[in-house]
Amino acid sequence: MATDEILDALRQISREKSVDPKMLVETVRLGILTAAKKRYATATDVEVFFDEANGRIRVLVHKKVVRVAIDLDGEIDYDDAVVLSPGVKEKETVPVEVPVLEFGRNAIQAAKQVLVQKVREAERGNVAAEYASRKGTILSGSVSQVDRGSVIVKIGRTEGIIPPKELIFRDRFRIGDPVRSLLKIVDENQKGPMLILSRTDPEFVRRLFENEVPEIFERVVEIRDIAREAGSRTKITVVSHDDRVDPVGACVGMKGSRVQAIVRELGGERIDIVPFSPDPKILISRALSPARVLDVSLRETEDDKLAVVVVSDDQLMLAVGRRGGQNVRLAQRLTGWTIELKTNTQVDLEQGGGSRLPEIELDDLSRELGPKMVEKLIKAGKETLQDVLRASAEELMEIPGIAEKTATRLLGLARQILEERVSGEPALIDSTEGPDNMEDDAGMDGEDAAGDDAAAIAVAADGEPGDAETTDGEPTDGKPTRAETTDGEQFDGETAEVATDADPTIALEESREGDA
Repeated sequence: MATDEILDALRQISREKSVDPKMLVETVRLGILTAAKKRYATATDVEVFFDEANGRIRVLVHKKVVRVAIDLDGEIDYDDAVVLSPGVKEKETVPVEVPVLEFGRNAIQAAKQVLVQKVREAERGNVAAEYASRKGTILSGSVSQVDRGSVIVKIGRTEGIIPPKELIFRDRFRIGDPVRSLLKIVDENQKGPMLILSRTDPEFVRRLFENEVPEIFERVVEIRDIAREAGSRTKITVVSHDDRVDPVGACVGMKGSRVQAIVRELGGERIDIVPFSPDPKILISRALSPARVLDVSLRETEDDKLAVVVVSDDQLMLAVGRRGGQNVRLAQRLTGWTIELKTNTQVDLEQGGGSRLPEIELDDLSRELGPKMVEKLIKAGKETLQDVLRASAEELMEIPGIAEKTATRLLGLARQILEERVSGEPALIDSTEGPDNMEDDAGMDGEDAAGDDAAAIAVAADGEPGDAETTDGEPTDGKPTRAETTDGEQFDGETAEVATDADPTIALEESREGDA
């Protein structure tokens, strides 16, 4: 048998798979031994020797010496045994060398399968040893396959898999595309690729900032907490351990170059960068950016930490956020406090500011609100105008047929009606807030799609969250913002220009410690 070819093949496998050649030789020996024992099942014993020096494989079958052999697999004639081993006696055993080719095709195939299995096990062991210490880091590779929503990524000499739930909903990969992802799990029991990767994990954002921002990599600036809804919006809190370094400015970079690269990697995901504060009131105020907060009061119990946040009437929708209250939801995750939003009108009513007026029955407001809307409110237990004003937008959205935009318009119209009754003069009511619009919008899903597909970043700097711009470029408080966007103007020594592929607006916000 051409054993030299076997040795050459083993050396090549060892180089390509980074497997110990001695292990391969032992595997081949065991494979041939298994095949030999099957072939000579009645023999007393079978031995296989692999001589690496000359590449020779020797198979010795120990056969029983008898006068006349009947079972040729396990017995040998006495006359033949004496030739092989002079002095041997009957009923003793003598080693007989047999050629490997006698085993047949099936035996060789069995040895090959054992070798392949051992090589795969050794490969997976090498991968586990190499990547076990790299969990939580970013790996770069290229897409080799897209299968049933999962993405197979070629990383060096191994492969990883990004399951569908670990992909950002905007991700659209093709074979050959470069991809970066977070190594989440090294699973040796996984069939197929054992590296489980993720692009939705909040730690992915942290590692991206470490790669793009030297101050974070060097631990001068620290990311304290991250709240993320992958593909839509992320809020992070940052703190500087050097008074000379502005944490927000370091993360944004010159003309937004650093954060822009991260936004592109995340497919246009909005990123709010919030300066950390040990004072919960200040931190909550900043976390609700870009809304302007008027007051924060804290109520902490053993079971819950509640923050009652007061905003002006026109800031309520901005504080709540789109997508069913995304802004306040992320702020709660970021701060660890349950946030209850109230408008100053609601607070005034709760404190008796509207007690000088009698309760205004909703049945009398069919012309202003529309009969269908009045019917829905009464069925939900809101019998007076003051009942509506005491409710938050979230409470109104729980009423069937009232979506996010409708709830906001309803509160605005209710306040205008109350102001009219207080002043005795007709209030200026926007035509878009009228009863016809209220009825038409009642079945909406509450999603304001304008600008949802555009990549926009609201960067909340140290202090007043209300001075950031909204995604449509309008200031949140009706006044010109103090931050300039995409025009290269300087802002307190930092340049606020950031231009992504989707032309997002980045608003930088200056703060004052006492703004909470």
